Amino acid sequence: MKLLTAISADKYGASEEILGKWFAANPDKRQNVFLATKFGIRPSSESPHGYKMDSTPEYCRQSLERSLKRLDLPYVDLYYVHRLDKITPIEKTMEALVQLKQEGKIRFIGLSECSAESLRRAHAVHPVTCVQVEYSLFCLAIESPAIRLLETARELGVGIVAYSPLGNGLLGGSLRSRQDVSRPGDSRGVLPWLHEKNIVKNLTVVDRIADIAKQKGVTTAQLALAWIFAQGDDIFAIPGTTRPERLDENLGSVSIPVSGDEDSSLRLLAKEVAGIRFQALTGYDFANTPPLEPFSSAKRNQSTYEINQSVLAYKN
Repeated sequence: MKLLTAISADKYGASEEILGKWFAANPDKRQNVFLATKFGIRPSSESPHGYKMDSTPEYCRQSLERSLKRLDLPYVDLYYVHRLDKITPIEKTMEALVQLKQEGKIRFIGLSECSAESLRRAHAVHPVTCVQVEYSLFCLAIESPAIRLLETARELGVGIVAYSPLGNGLLGGSLRSRQDVSRPGDSRGVLPWLHEKNIVKNLTVVDRIADIAKQKGVTTAQLALAWIFAQGDDIFAIPGTTRPERLDENLGSVSIPVSGDEDSSLRLLAKEVAGIRFQALTGYDFANTPPLEPFSSAKRNQSTYEINQSVLAYKN
């Protein structure tokens, strides 16, 4: 039996409806699919970007009910908090998730872009299965002594699900200029890594990683993914693609070994990456929440997702 993983979110538009139609057409396949979805980013007319963070217990339940309706399913396997709103104590969010689990609507609980402290507090309420966070040769922040998220997750036995493992496409090999992200609907143009002052240096880093990959007889993307898998059995990568051949290529990375010397060489190159990660500009990376105490709806309404002026500067 093959176990497939499907990952969606309430923010991802029609993806849950598409998955729901597939499950309806293939009801016998549900037991072979590990289905994850997320909540925590909701539409907001108050925000210039159109979204705000909301990890309140009320939105947690509302969002799951809508997700289950779109999926036309009675439960999901893994339910993530997409982002912490920094207003709601994590204990309150976890209590809502535990209740949903007790009702049989979710099987496992996950967090995303949380701090080590938030993870520890959440795990004290109920075991957290995994944390979804950016991790790649272009982003080693979770290893930082200041962040300590990887260290804390391993201490607690929590898995790491690495999103953007190919550096938002830079390590995929096809992104070679800012023009490659100028198509309508492609939001990567705001990434600091792709800013005019950084992209030339970063493409040089990619080319040097590609040289190592060529020596191994693999693609740049395969080496980048193999490096992630080599960091430990508790780390899982979720690269995105729209092409079947790329999917096969990515799957091939699982069996590619990375030696200690190769790991050292790749880490040296990672130190040369120019620009910070995009999430650091939003103010919601490695988010903390206030201590457990009464909090009002007025405070919750302050949590509006607004990309700050430094993000807007990268657009101009």
